[in-house]
This record gives sequence, structure tokens and C-alpha cells, in this order.
Amino acid sequence: MKTIEVVLADDHAVVRTGYRRLLELEQGVRVVAEFGDSDAAYAWLTQHRADVLILDLSMPGRGGMEVLQRLGARVPALRILVFSMHDSAAIVSQAMRAGAAGYLTKSSAPQALVDAVRKVADGRQALSDDVAGLVDAGSQLPPHLALSPREFDLFRLFARGTAIEEVAAQLYLSTKTVANYQTLIRKKMGLANRVEMHRYAMEHGFG
Repeated sequence: MKTIEVVLADDHAVVRTGYRRLLELEQGVRVVAEFGDSDAAYAWLTQHRADVLILDLSMPGRGGMEVLQRLGARVPALRILVFSMHDSAAIVSQAMRAGAAGYLTKSSAPQALVDAVRKVADGRQALSDDVAGLVDAGSQLPPHLALSPREFDLFRLFARGTAIEEVAAQLYLSTKTVANYQTLIRKKMGLANRVEMHRYAMEHGFG
């Protein structure tokens, strides 16, 4: 039986340790690397081989949705399993559209993670029970699904009230680029200001 090589990307060391111990109890599964920020995970995965990436969407570095999309384009053989605290239809749908092979919430039972790793490694889709019905529903929710993965990551930061300078520093962009993105996103979504962005995010479960 071929060993499934897994990479962990989560900014909480204790959580990563728990994942590693759980997975390495399984025959035919081996954790080959772990990272606390998305940029380090991306850099390693473009240089090394792995079968499955378990990815938390909320980490330091580039936004989770953008990392999903970029890895999908750069490393098409890699299967990405999102393991997140977020369970809104908007985020689940965006993640699947960005290239995730599966999506589990962190409220899932431990065995669900193991099963999901095996499923996605085998080329199948894996969704935890609490989000399985959200993908189709989420795909009907305008207008945030018109945003690209990077725009969606930025929108979430703007909706939280994160200053343009902070967003620029976090995503390694210029303040002018971030300001331009903010204007573009507001136009795409028909929202006048950050207050409306925040309200929209709260109403759709990803504030």
C-alpha cells in the first residue's frame, strides 16, 4: 500500500501536534512537513512532493483562498483539504471553487479527518456532515462569489476593519494596490463603504 504523504499548515503549534499524532497512528499515512504560515507552506510545496495538504484558511501570510488557487495552478497533483473553524456557505463554496478537494470543520470528529485524508488522496471529494449541504447552496449566493480568491481574502480583511496599511503589510502588497482592490471589491459587490462591507460579511456568516 502506498504511503500517503501529508503536509500540515496551521498557525497553532498545539493543533499541528494533535493532527500529526492522530495521522501517524494510521497505517500508510506519514506527515512529511508542517508549517505555521501559508507562505512557508507554499514555498515548500512548490519544491517538494506531497500527496495531501491539510490547510487552515486563517493563517499569517497570503490569504488562504489565494494559496489554494496558486497551489492548484502550480502543483496540480497536490490534493488540498481545508480544515477550518469556518462553516459558512460563502467560505465553503469559495474554498471549493478555489480548488479544495475537501472541506472539514474543526468541530468534526477526529476520525473524520483521517477518513477525509484517505478520500482526497484517492481522488475523491471529502466534506464534513455540517458543510456537505452548503456547497450547492453557497453557489447561489451573490455577489461575493463574483470575487476572485484574492479579492475574497481581502474583502474579509476589509470587513473586519483592518487598516489598508496592515493589509498591505500582511499580504506583501503596496498600500496603493490594496486601496485599488478595496475600490474594485466595493464596486463588484455594490457596497458603498466599510460599514456596509462589515454588515454584509456578518449577514453571510464570514465576518
